[in-house]
Amino acid sequence: MEDQSVYRVSRSNGPRVVAIGGGNGLSTMLRGLKNYTENLTAIVTVADDGGGSGRLREDLGMPPPGDIRNCMEALANTEPLMSDLLHYRFQDGALAGQSFGNLFLAAMNGISPSFDVAVRRMSEVLAVTGRVLPVTTANVQLEAEFENGASVVGESKIFWCKKEQDCRIRRVRLLPEHPDALPDVLAAIRDAELLVLGPGSLYTSIIPNLLVDGVVSAIEHSDALKVYVCNIMTQDGETEGYSVSDHIAALFQHGAPALFDICLTNSTPIPEAVAIRYAKEGAAPIRLDGEKCASMGVEVLSRPVAAVESGFVRHNPVRLAAELMSLYSERGIRIAGDRFGAKVSYQMERAGNQQ
Repeated sequence: MEDQSVYRVSRSNGPRVVAIGGGNGLSTMLRGLKNYTENLTAIVTVADDGGGSGRLREDLGMPPPGDIRNCMEALANTEPLMSDLLHYRFQDGALAGQSFGNLFLAAMNGISPSFDVAVRRMSEVLAVTGRVLPVTTANVQLEAEFENGASVVGESKIFWCKKEQDCRIRRVRLLPEHPDALPDVLAAIRDAELLVLGPGSLYTSIIPNLLVDGVVSAIEHSDALKVYVCNIMTQDGETEGYSVSDHIAALFQHGAPALFDICLTNSTPIPEAVAIRYAKEGAAPIRLDGEKCASMGVEVLSRPVAAVESGFVRHNPVRLAAELMSLYSERGIRIAGDRFGAKVSYQMERAGNQQ
């Protein structure tokens, strides 16, 4: 008889997971989730206008490739040489600072009828687990309005403008407003069994997805277990002084009340030396105000999902994915039984042994 303590289901039979966001937080989480399921869809913001992505966007008139490329790299099943090639950044000349991965996607966009088709074709080349979808193919800019009435257009300008205005962001919006979502995005959300918002920059990675027409409605009508993964640290130039409830309030304000029921936060202590260094840069561990979160109808679960790497606090992809899958097995609407539950307990035990 098979030992149920080490039972695993194939990833092809894993739950339908949809992760919404952008930036390094989303790609980090995807690296862990792909070990559990092939039925994985990453929905990625296209509001970035800085760095190499911004230059390609301006020069070629294409959506910014950076966040999407990061997600494809996280989900790719390639030889180490190809992985190194995608990460390579040119050092000199007109291409200085530009990554080969961005150029690869730009070239694919040049021979494809649309950007979403280019993303799909590049995903096939990289043998990506699951799917990576731009939330929209519209040419959008992000505008931030501050509590003192000042405003700025351009995702890359928000940091500096917030520092200059020295007050909180009141709201963000897309220009043009309410662009159409990619049809596959809405279908994936409706079909999801587990829907995850974040982790990532609150106003520039997560919320822009909620401003695309149809996304919030699809989330509201989805039967999926809906979880927001809160950042570990506040973000200088965006969320200084924010508590967990402040993050939730901003998501509800830009999306809809009760957009999700569960918020997953970190319980791993941050080493004092690391916290001091972050404090010098205007960042701190996000304060958990559980009672206020509860008053908003959100259950907060604190789990040890952080790790310190080279002096930086990051989500540990193995632990974060294990916690999300454990949560799904316990609370998912569809009964998993031996199909999934036994796998989770084994994987969590294995993840603990690896740390």
